[in-house]
Amino acid sequence: EKVIVLCREKCSVELYSEMEEDFYSLLDGVETDCPPEEMDAEDPLFILYTSGTTGMPKGIVHTCGGYATGVHYTTRYIFDLKENDVLWCTADTGWITGHSYIVYGPLSAGATVVITETTPDWPDPGIWWSIIEELGVTIFYTAPTAIRMFMRVGEEWPNKYNLDSLRIIGSVGEPLNPEAFEWYYRVIGKNRIPVLDTWWQTETGMHMITTPLGEPMKPGFAGLPVPGIEVDVVDKDGNSMPPGQGGLLVIKKPWPSMMRTVYRNDERYRKYWNQIRNYYTAGDLAVKDNDGYIMILGRSDDIIIVAGHNLGTAEVESALVEHEAVAEAAVIGVPDEIKGQAVKAFVILVKGYEPSQKLVSELTYHVRMSIGPIAMPASIEFVDSLPRTRSGKIMRRILKAKEMNMDLGDTSTLEE
Repeated sequence: EKVIVLCREKCSVELYSEMEEDFYSLLDGVETDCPPEEMDAEDPLFILYTSGTTGMPKGIVHTCGGYATGVHYTTRYIFDLKENDVLWCTADTGWITGHSYIVYGPLSAGATVVITETTPDWPDPGIWWSIIEELGVTIFYTAPTAIRMFMRVGEEWPNKYNLDSLRIIGSVGEPLNPEAFEWYYRVIGKNRIPVLDTWWQTETGMHMITTPLGEPMKPGFAGLPVPGIEVDVVDKDGNSMPPGQGGLLVIKKPWPSMMRTVYRNDERYRKYWNQIRNYYTAGDLAVKDNDGYIMILGRSDDIIIVAGHNLGTAEVESALVEHEAVAEAAVIGVPDEIKGQAVKAFVILVKGYEPSQKLVSELTYHVRMSIGPIAMPASIEFVDSLPRTRSGKIMRRILKAKEMNMDLGDTSTLEE
């Protein structure tokens, strides 16, 4: 009903009187003391809408006790929180990563937290590294989107700054492809700092899979289940898949910070649990290796079926990004009269490279050699940006809808 406007600096904004209120005018005559309300552990804490990568956003309901337990535990132990740490999670505070690892988790653990309003490239691509140097950040948690952007602009920017304060660097939001992992570890981590790739969701509230500190890191693999979490890769009937064979990612037992329902849509909530044997079905494709490490292949609804062969979008995108000219890529399936579906790729180029038919041929051949002929893009479109959510996930359904001249659907969680 109302929008509260906080004017921090000199501004002469005229408020739209019917719906906008000045923050400071609301403080006039109000007691400064505000006793906290006592809440039951299962009382709702917040409702957060998921990114809507598969359609209409869902209102995920988290509760006071369980959510706080999960984010406190993972902040302290996954990030190995020490007394003098300075934690900087670059996420938007309005989304689950910001909720969990800027606000609730770190503050409940008494951590020193950096909160900024910066974008990674303004006023120049060195701004984040200057903040790390200036504030002595020790734990840095960001998204693959940002990492790939920094790869695109070059190593000279982070190399201008002293990043010796860092002791842990993490990634969140989508799979960290091996090339980005290696760059992050080498350029930002100086070949000495562990990289925590983390898999979790708005629905889970907290980290579910990561590589524990001290354990071997495997680029491309999110890691192992967090202690207390039972994760597996299964077929559609719930049977555990052997190492090396892809399947559906499930969580076999409840955990403290799991969502309690979908707001005003309990039936939609139950679908998470009744698709496979009362396991929680994450909606992601994954594969595990002989050590139990789990690699996320992409959303199960991001499968492209080419002539009967299942392709995960992540594996094709990773193959494209391996090429030195490619900063970022997204692929979708488009109708094909013979194959059923064909692969179309949208590619952002590294600075210094220009679109050309020769480059299209090079990239197509590169995918062929990396995965096989079945994965070769039928077409490649060079773009300047990709539609993504504010949490950093690429909205492939938007690309597909645009390609097919269909309604874009709900775009309320798009970054732009």
